[in-house]
Amino acid sequence: MAPTRPNKKSKKGDKGAASADDSKVSPLLYVKAAETQLQAGNPSDALELAKKALSQSQTGSDTALAALNLLGQINIEIGEFETARSFFLKAVAIDEDGSRSDETGGGPEKFLCLAQLSEEGGLDSVKWFEKGAAALKAQIQKFDDVKKLSDEQEILVDELRQKHAMTLCAVSEIYMTDLSWEADAEARCEALVTEATMVAPDFAETWQTLASVRISQERFDDAKAALIRSLELWKDLPTGIPPVGLVRLLMEVGMEQEAIEVLERLVGEDDHSVEVWYLGGWGLYVMGEKQKQQDSSEGGEWKSTWISSKTWLTQCLNLFKKQDYEDDRLGEHANELLAAVTKDLGDAPSEDEDDGDDGDEVWEDEDGSDEEMGG
Repeated sequence: MAPTRPNKKSKKGDKGAASADDSKVSPLLYVKAAETQLQAGNPSDALELAKKALSQSQTGSDTALAALNLLGQINIEIGEFETARSFFLKAVAIDEDGSRSDETGGGPEKFLCLAQLSEEGGLDSVKWFEKGAAALKAQIQKFDDVKKLSDEQEILVDELRQKHAMTLCAVSEIYMTDLSWEADAEARCEALVTEATMVAPDFAETWQTLASVRISQERFDDAKAALIRSLELWKDLPTGIPPVGLVRLLMEVGMEQEAIEVLERLVGEDDHSVEVWYLGGWGLYVMGEKQKQQDSSEGGEWKSTWISSKTWLTQCLNLFKKQDYEDDRLGEHANELLAAVTKDLGDAPSEDEDDGDDGDEVWEDEDGSDEEMGG
């Protein structure tokens, strides 16, 4: 018996039914599904779902806004920055001041993303950061008007205050760099960091930015005071990892001992960072140099400090080579420092050699038993 010929009409009917069912799905469900896929590390699947959500949303609706914001985030994830920018700009056209709910793509996030995606930088980035800051301020104000906040609301407000402070600090940093030539750059920096410390006084990064501004003004005592405040706040955070930028600021104002303490904490979190080992070696070198000027005796304190410096620098260069690290200037400086301490120490062993072990083998041990070297 011959096979039955397929019924083309019924196939078309099935396809039409599928399309009809597809159109019945709420665009918001597609948005939620896309968010889930993005969080699961599947940006390509998230992209298709978000596109479908947008195509089925009414122009200017909450779901269209949510889909546009999500498409912007997905395109950042896959490295399509110009496409991401175009989606965020379309979202801004719907929610110009960020007053719509965060849940539907409103709020400050799109402005902050546009500030970072700006090709022009400078004043264009400032414009978007300021719009983001205004949206954050409005959100915080709504909670300030509530007499009694729940625990969840308290946490949310703290997060908003920190984000607001970070945004103000970001604008301040632009005025310290790209817009430093502006006549009012210093005054703007001053106003921005002052506001940031008032908005989030318990946020360590605001004090770090204040220190950076004070260093640029050559107000080093004030910079040290701000860094001490920042350090105190970092120490109170059980899971907070101080940024490497904090270390560089500490070294810039001559607080090498504090810098080494921070670096030891960073090494405890990640002992494969070339920059951390480099900064540790450099900081210990500077400490030893100061000690040597005060006491040049054979068994002076400077010698043990430089032995520690040698260990940090050796590990830095081991990792530099192993990771094929790209910062040649860092490698050159580390080699210069190592040559300087080795010349003065002569045959003095490094700390790991004192223990009778080969230095490279100790530091490249992957079983988590690496030593932590301090000054």
